[in-house]
Amino acid sequence: MAAQTINSAPDAAGLAALISRASEQTGDGKRGLPPVERWNPPFCGDIDMEIRADGTWFYMGTPIGRAPLVRLFSTVLRRDEDGRTYLVTPVEKVGIRVVDAPFLAVEMQVTQREGRPVLTFRTNVGDVVEAGAEHPLRFEISGENRELKPYVLVRGRLEALVSRAVMYDLVELGEAIVIDGVSMFSVRSGTEVFPVMPEAELDALSQ
Repeated sequence: MAAQTINSAPDAAGLAALISRASEQTGDGKRGLPPVERWNPPFCGDIDMEIRADGTWFYMGTPIGRAPLVRLFSTVLRRDEDGRTYLVTPVEKVGIRVVDAPFLAVEMQVTQREGRPVLTFRTNVGDVVEAGAEHPLRFEISGENRELKPYVLVRGRLEALVSRAVMYDLVELGEAIVIDGVSMFSVRSGTEVFPVMPEAELDALSQ
């Protein structure tokens, strides 16, 4: 990394090679995800990389079409307390742009455990997470059209936006549950309950 930095990588493939070599310097091997939360490298500026709202990654204005490259980049993402998202290696931290969420939840499986539904999501970069206390769901109402946008926490502070197709399936699982004296339209996963919105507000939106 001394001869070339992430900032100076000429293309997405070169950038991926640099990240791969840098990540292997930790001695943790190639199993699992790199321990980005434990790394504390210096900030080296921003790079021209953007994750669009539909989950497409761009580098220097060009879509990154190769899924293995996107997967590699996703393993060294970190969202810090400043609200920004970075690519992090043991020796460098560079800022990137994220339009909405860094990941997109593209599939949901519903299983049963002890009589309760359990929701498991797969992201566009291959992460599989079970909604629950460690991977909570949250819901926002966004835009002039008051669009419902669900998110699931994947790791660290990184979330996946639930795709529209999956969102419809998710909403179908909703039910009215009284929380703190208020009837809330909510979704269950395992022992956890995730409120979407007050039932009265849902009725108003559906009119």
